[in-house]
Amino acid sequence: MDANERSKHITEGVERSPNRAMYYAMGYTKQDFNNPMIGIANGHSTITPCNSGLQKLADAAIAATKAAGANPQVFGTPTISDGMSMGTEGMKYSLISREVIADSIETCVQGQWMDGCVVIGGCDKNMPAGMIALARTNVPGIYVYGGTIRPGRWKGEDLNIVSAFEAVGQFTAGKMSKEDFEGIEQNACPSTGSCGGMYTANTMSSSFEALGMSLLYSSTMANPDEEKVRSAEESARVLVQAVKNNLKPRDIITRKSIENAVAVIMATGGSTNAVLHFLAIAHSANVEWTIMLACCTGIA
Repeated sequence: MDANERSKHITEGVERSPNRAMYYAMGYTKQDFNNPMIGIANGHSTITPCNSGLQKLADAAIAATKAAGANPQVFGTPTISDGMSMGTEGMKYSLISREVIADSIETCVQGQWMDGCVVIGGCDKNMPAGMIALARTNVPGIYVYGGTIRPGRWKGEDLNIVSAFEAVGQFTAGKMSKEDFEGIEQNACPSTGSCGGMYTANTMSSSFEALGMSLLYSSTMANPDEEKVRSAEESARVLVQAVKNNLKPRDIITRKSIENAVAVIMATGGSTNAVLHFLAIAHSANVEWTIMLACCTGIA
């Protein structure tokens, strides 16, 4: 099977001359049409720190895809920050955003006949959404987690976003000074990256390693660190090889690999949101998986 077996539908033959003309407008050469088209689903945005550090990872994946002899095709996905929308009417859009993100990735991959896809995300719903899309489309894919945020510090104590939530209660109850309240608020999130703790983003990223859809050790890296950029590069190289080998998500996402992922979630005390997300991922991969099945295997 040719590595560009899917994209041939949109690039090959006399009748596809107008299609190729549009590719030439973006700098393609005649030789490029023999190479696989690789989607880079880029979740970068500047509406949340979870995603504001993703562009450098997308750039690294783009460069690595080109170096591996494939054509990167970059497109964006939306995101909603649970941390920012929490406690407001905006939170009602959070779970819905999972479906919007999954649909946006599926739409681009299927509409453009892409041969493979690198999904890059950082916030809570980016994670399951990307995996749902990869399972649905069943084209070779890999998930690149944007990486966690670094811990904050205030008066010698480590902080994360929950520290700010807790400070609201303490300050409101008159048990915290204004100085400490503002100090925690201004130092809880010192860098780009997803919320620091076993909340949904870090839970799902850890489980994706165990699932076999992300590189090993990639979930423990912080977004600002150079190793995260190198991991994005390696992910793209691995994906291009998967395209050449015709290795698809549903070859990897099986009952056994889901059990492995759920075991990691349980062992790490991960977010209970993983329950509803893995039910959706399993459904998208045509794997029989229910809450009862998880209980019967002794995992949940």
